[in-house]
Amino acid sequence: MTNDQSDKTFRPNRRGFLGVAAATGAASLAPGVLTGTVATTAALAEASEPASSSQSVGASASTVTAKLPSPVPGYLSFGPDEAGFVEVMVNVMCPADALTPGGVDCGLAAYIDRQLAGGFGKGARLYMRGPWREGKPELGYQLPLTPEQFFKAGLAAANAACRKRNGKAFSELDESGVDRFLHEIADGKVTDERVQLASWFNELVYPLFEQACFADPVYGGNVGKVFWKAIGYPGLPAVHSQDMVDFRGKPFPGAADPKSIADFA
Repeated sequence: MTNDQSDKTFRPNRRGFLGVAAATGAASLAPGVLTGTVATTAALAEASEPASSSQSVGASASTVTAKLPSPVPGYLSFGPDEAGFVEVMVNVMCPADALTPGGVDCGLAAYIDRQLAGGFGKGARLYMRGPWREGKPELGYQLPLTPEQFFKAGLAAANAACRKRNGKAFSELDESGVDRFLHEIADGKVTDERVQLASWFNELVYPLFEQACFADPVYGGNVGKVFWKAIGYPGLPAVHSQDMVDFRGKPFPGAADPKSIADFA
């Protein structure tokens, strides 16, 4: 797989996303271009298959995990099967190693769930009254679904495609199988007649994943500021104009103890 940072399609290796996301900045809370037709709504009837989370955590990752607070408990949007799919996905996209625990322990699944359960996921800022016509990519979001509905429709379609393609549910694949299947979705090699799976992953799932890594921990992800510490981001206050002058080319002391919104509450 390539790791070209100019390509926004999901192509990084298993930990390469950190360099891509840190270089490009956190993605907008609004999804990118998602075009489709009203036929996509049929996918909402699909139920995800039962899933369970599996983690491969080494001794070094266990040490990091032990130092982190627990992720936000429970899910507000995901049902058990949906949560299982997302947990398996984020644990492969963010595998446990010496830098971070697995994606679930970093709060990535919790962040995505909270975003979908809130105003963003409910389409609070979207015009949802149609007409639902086939749109050009540059026209933006053109689906008769909220982001939450589209996310869930994509999960169901991806799981069904995985069963058809591999003879197994997504959660039943081994780690390399999950990684390969996600790349195939991102590259447009896995299709569904109701859901544009490449757009679903590249323009909704992956941006939410990036945000989960680097957003303020009060939103559920980036537990213990683990990703901020990994890239040396000092957190709040967000404006460091004078610090950029004083510490240009030097380590910034504040990066060792980044501050979140909660630290100023």
